[in-house]
Amino acid sequence: MRILVLNPNTTASMTAKIGAAARRAAAPGTEILALNPAHGPASIEGYYDEAISLAGLLGVIRDNPDVDGVVIACFDDTGLDAARCLTDKPVVGIGEAAYHMASMIANRFSVVTTLARSVPALEHNLHRYGLWARCARVRSSEVAVLELEEPGSDASTRISAEIARAIADDRAEAIVLGCAGMTDLAGRLSADHGIPVLDGVSCAVALCESLVRLGLRTSRLGGYAPVPPHKLA
Repeated sequence: MRILVLNPNTTASMTAKIGAAARRAAAPGTEILALNPAHGPASIEGYYDEAISLAGLLGVIRDNPDVDGVVIACFDDTGLDAARCLTDKPVVGIGEAAYHMASMIANRFSVVTTLARSVPALEHNLHRYGLWARCARVRSSEVAVLELEEPGSDASTRISAEIARAIADDRAEAIVLGCAGMTDLAGRLSADHGIPVLDGVSCAVALCESLVRLGLRTSRLGGYAPVPPHKLA
């Protein structure tokens, strides 16, 4: 099995970190192809960044048709619907995957994300996925995405403090980390706080593998109908 794990931003160090997390989560025999577009935003923090990342994201998917599934490694689930129109292989967003898994192991979960400008998009997705009632709150740690790549940054300390507030104030029973760049923090933060802390990259890889093994593909009826050939030219 070969899974494309696609970071929609252009920061190669983040792509490498995401790829390493994906390989740790993958079952033996699963090959992880971790890529990012050559052009687009260095980070995705809000609606504008999402919009300008779409051409590069879809181009990477078009250029790699020989994979068995795709993981979109941006917590906003950037381009998820468009990607599902482009291929009938399973396409899993790390936000959607983490929300669903959190709802299976806790009554209430909170999301700890990066900047406040990202909160409305995540709240919108939770409503769309039918999981808003299970989410206590979407919290901003006010950590910029690229701070997660800076050696010596106090980003993890600030994220940990926000998790502590979520447990105390939201009565959260699990935490979803709301950025692919946080993927390497989940294990330590879970141990520090004594509750499940979910990394969307790992969740999405596991779900994508399951869909592939079950032989499930994206429906081509309705909204995910294939893109007409003349629009791909």
